[in-house]
Amino acid sequence: MTGGAGYIGSHAVRELLDAGHEVRVLDDLSQGHRAAVPAGAALHVADLSDRDRVRLALDRVEAVIHFAGVLNVGESVAEPLLYWRVNVGKGLALLDAMAAAGVARIIFSSTCATYGMPVTIPMDEAHPQEPINPYGASKRAFERALQDLAAAGALRAVALRYFNAAGCHPDGSLGEHHRPEIHPIPLAIDAALGRRPPLTIFGDDYDTPDGTCIRDYIHVQDLARAHVLALGALDSGPPFKVFNLGTESGHSVREIVRSVEQVAGRPVPAVVGPRRAGDPPRLVASAAKARRELGFAPGHALPSIVETTLRWRIDHPHGYGAGA
Repeated sequence: MTGGAGYIGSHAVRELLDAGHEVRVLDDLSQGHRAAVPAGAALHVADLSDRDRVRLALDRVEAVIHFAGVLNVGESVAEPLLYWRVNVGKGLALLDAMAAAGVARIIFSSTCATYGMPVTIPMDEAHPQEPINPYGASKRAFERALQDLAAAGALRAVALRYFNAAGCHPDGSLGEHHRPEIHPIPLAIDAALGRRPPLTIFGDDYDTPDGTCIRDYIHVQDLARAHVLALGALDSGPPFKVFNLGTESGHSVREIVRSVEQVAGRPVPAVVGPRRAGDPPRLVASAAKARRELGFAPGHALPSIVETTLRWRIDHPHGYGAGA
C-alpha cells in the first residue's frame, strides 16, 4: 500500500489487517507518519521514484492499493508542476515497477475532483470529467493511464473516486494529522477548542439553502472498508472499473459548524471570507454503483464523523507528535 502512513491509507491498512490480509506499507513519510502505521504492517520507507526499493517492496505482492500523492487543491494551482510530477510521474514509476515485479492488480485512490464543476447533482460515474485544477487533472491523467493499460491487458484496476473524507478511527487509535490542516471539520473543532483563529467560511452567498457550500462528507472508516470490498471486485467484470464513494447526502459549512457546536458543547468562532475560485456550490455523490456492485454501505453519519474527530483532537493535541 503506497501512502499507507497517511490519513486514509492508515485506516485502510487497519481494515485490511483486520480482514486477514498481509500488508506492506510503502511511504516516504513526507506527509505520512510512522506512528500511524498499524502494528502488523511492514513499513518500507522509500520514494516511488526509487525503483530498486519499490521493486523490493513489491516482491511476492498480489495487489497494490495506491494512496500516495499530493492533494491540496489550492497548492496545485500555485505549484502545478509538483502535482504532475508526483501524482502522474511517480504514479507511472509505480506502474513500471509493478510490471517488472509481475503485479497486475491495483486499486487507485482517486477523487471527485476529476469531475470538475457539477453538471448534475448527485454526480454519478458517467458525469463528464472536466477537472478545473491541476490536482483533479493529475488524478484524471493517472486514471486514464490505468484505463489504457487495462485495455491492453496489462493489469486490472479499480479507481475509487472519493468525495470528502472526514472523521477518525472509532477506537481513537488513528486520526487526521495534516501539515497544514485544510479540512473544515478539524478546523472548526480546533476553533471551538481555542487552538486556532476563527474558522473562515469561504463565501455565504451561494445558491444553497444557507448560502454556504455543500459537500458530501464520508467517514474515513467507511472509505477504508470500501477498499477491502474493492479488492474482491478486481478479478471479475471489466478490467477497469470506477466507483464513487460518498454518502449521497450533503452538508453545508454552516451545518458543519452547528454539528461541531452540538457535539463539542462549545461555540465555533467563525468569520465569512471571500469565495475561493473554482468552489462549486454543491458536490454530492451518487454511490448507487458502489452499493450495487461492491455491497458498499456507509455506516457513519455526520454526528459520528464530528464525534470521532473531536475525540482524536482532544486526546492527541499534537496529532502523532509535535515533530511528526
